[in-house]
Amino acid sequence: MRAAVLTEFGVPLTVQELPDPEVGGGEVLVEVLATCVLPYAAEVFSGERHYPLVPPVVPGLGGVGRVVHVGPDATRLRGGDLVWCDATVRSRDDALTPDITLQGWSSRGDGGARLAQHLHDGAFAELMRIPTENVFRLPAAAEDDPARWAALGLHGIPYGGLLAGGLEAGETLLVSGATGNLGSSAVAVALALGAGRVVAPGRNHAALDLLAARFGPRVRPVRLTGDEAADHASMTEAANGPIDMVLDLLPPSAPSSATRAAAMTVREYGRVVLMGVGMLSGDDLGLPYPWIMRNSITVRGQWLYPRRANVGMVRLLASGALDLAPERVRSFRLDAVNDAVAYAAAHGGPFERTVLTPLVG
Repeated sequence: MRAAVLTEFGVPLTVQELPDPEVGGGEVLVEVLATCVLPYAAEVFSGERHYPLVPPVVPGLGGVGRVVHVGPDATRLRGGDLVWCDATVRSRDDALTPDITLQGWSSRGDGGARLAQHLHDGAFAELMRIPTENVFRLPAAAEDDPARWAALGLHGIPYGGLLAGGLEAGETLLVSGATGNLGSSAVAVALALGAGRVVAPGRNHAALDLLAARFGPRVRPVRLTGDEAADHASMTEAANGPIDMVLDLLPPSAPSSATRAAAMTVREYGRVVLMGVGMLSGDDLGLPYPWIMRNSITVRGQWLYPRRANVGMVRLLASGALDLAPERVRSFRLDAVNDAVAYAAAHGGPFERTVLTPLVG
């Protein structure tokens, strides 16, 4: 097969001929039709983000594919099935606290690193080996535009946060980091799940205008100033009522003060889900203990999403509740992988998708 390989950090990816993956029990071999190139991929490949990838490695974070071969433990999958391949791989020997690796991308802790040694390569290739439980059949509608459906994994991240916070229909959600690639996805997914309104703070005025134009009055944009007290007041006012839940998806470079200002808008008995800031900076969030305790606030972290989120996301897309049509998709052939990485870095705004299509000649 042909694949794009990261031979070492800080150098361009090279397209090479590699042996086809050999699948064992509990695994599926898939032809990769489309996989998203994330806006921060260039930071990963340069080494700036210090991800625990071990070169040489075929990177790439899941995607849409077609089943080539299934193992004996698969009773419903068949060769030729169109499927979503979830890159979030969990160890099978601890149901309570499984180790996790993002196949071809990252991992958590020593156990995740060991798992990554076995499932080392990702989706920037014509073929990919993936655990059986990470393959989900897609509806026939996905056949028409696999590149557009490749955004399923990106939408799955905020969906996991919304599941963790227990968002209910009619509730008010505040998305901290709403103007980014993931944050704008959170706005769309929350509305698809029935959020009554979404408060969308940010400094990118064009992105705020885009969100308001696409979703109408259920989105309440807030232009941030950087003044923590003033921004807190503006977000609270925009909600026009209690804020039931805050989902933080700010990038790692954002100051902890921005997350704190957003988090402290939540109502008594409200929920705060952290998925972004502090991943690299490590700054203390500094939420007041008395405020958390006396207001019975739930604060929790969430890394990625549970396995069942894949089924939920497929349903949202298949039903049309989450509409992919307005998204701007730019596809690249495998030979143009470095162009795709550069394009993704320059086009990381709301609803912009960069996609690699390895089988397109």
